[in-house]
Amino acid sequence: MRINNAAFAGLALFAFAATGAELPTAAPESVGMSSERLDRITAKTQEYVDAGKLAGVLTMVARNGSVVHTSVVGQRGAEDDRPLTEDALFRIYSMTKPITAVAAMILYEEGKFHLEDPVAKFLPELENLDVYVDGGRVPAKTPMTMQHLLTHTAGFSYGFNPEDPVDQLYQQNSPTASTDMEDFIARTAALPLKFEPGTKWHYSIAVDVTGAVIERISGQSFDVFLQERLFDPLDMPDTFFNVPPEKEERFLPNHSWDAENEKLVQLGDGPGQFGNWKNTGFFSGGGGLVSTARDYMRFAEMLRNGGMLDGVRILGPKTVEFMAMDHLPASVQAGGAGERPTMSLFEEMSGMGFGLGFGVVTDPTAVGVLGSVGEYNWGGAAGTIFWIDPVEEIVVVSMIQLLGSPWPLRQDLMVLTGQAITELAE
Repeated sequence: MRINNAAFAGLALFAFAATGAELPTAAPESVGMSSERLDRITAKTQEYVDAGKLAGVLTMVARNGSVVHTSVVGQRGAEDDRPLTEDALFRIYSMTKPITAVAAMILYEEGKFHLEDPVAKFLPELENLDVYVDGGRVPAKTPMTMQHLLTHTAGFSYGFNPEDPVDQLYQQNSPTASTDMEDFIARTAALPLKFEPGTKWHYSIAVDVTGAVIERISGQSFDVFLQERLFDPLDMPDTFFNVPPEKEERFLPNHSWDAENEKLVQLGDGPGQFGNWKNTGFFSGGGGLVSTARDYMRFAEMLRNGGMLDGVRILGPKTVEFMAMDHLPASVQAGGAGERPTMSLFEEMSGMGFGLGFGVVTDPTAVGVLGSVGEYNWGGAAGTIFWIDPVEEIVVVSMIQLLGSPWPLRQDLMVLTGQAITELAE
């Protein structure tokens, strides 16, 4: 199934008349991009689908606040040949993290915390954490701060490495399998840190801890806070932790890649999904949300537009600019877990830094993929990705459902978007 730019524009105009709440569309040429070159995105994603590597791909590109390309290619699942639709619901996993970071910065702007505040000020359960050293545990010397949480330098982990002794404890304790936020904090408090806070970058449950801080500061359940302060104001009705029964039909199946048999495998619900999207009481700020491309585009466009969308201000423009700066000190180099556009599991982030909730491009030539200095981005475990290029005023959101995707689709999309620019904004 394909939708070209012209067809999308016609459909979109109908939608605008019906709802009045969608982002505007524009002909690519009117904002310095090429329709013909943007169609290469459709062709490339169709190529992945035709080769049996992906079930379906949904990609949106916007420039200067207007959507200039939407392509919906393929079907719902490897075992579900119904066409993929634009309103499909995707597990966005770690693309939840930027949303949580924005939620935290709402409270930051209200004076509810400072970045240098110790996390224990809000979560006293985490006041006396130990650091794992040479097979034992010693008290941490450095207080963990809110900035450590937001930059993945707090010392937490995820438990991905079965050879690592701390990660083995995470696998046994399983904090992300908690029943609620209080259970999560109790499980986290029992675990040692991998390193002294502030000394290294390591991808972790730190953003889930941020969600717990938001609960304590606001006095609201994290899901309610997001609904009232972000999703309702931004008109994001299809973003939630628990998929409503009336919307389950739109919720896509997830997949894995069987390398031995070179086959896409559709997964059922349950173990191996890294989450629960029905009747969960643990609202994971690090990876628990389900969303649509349309909803996430609205969130990302709010950021590109300096914290405001459709006259509703979520953050101040100076705050957004601050979040998108590289906050890592020179002595700390970022590593990763396969969720920025150009990295694989545990690869060092050459040419990348980290802001407050986003990966930040500091040197596109070191990254090795077409882009701009200052571009900020992140992805999810099932292959979803977004990025914001503040130089070229471009936002891209692309959705698939394939855990641990071995394909370079993210890099393809970055190149294909960049090559479609015919007029530089600089």
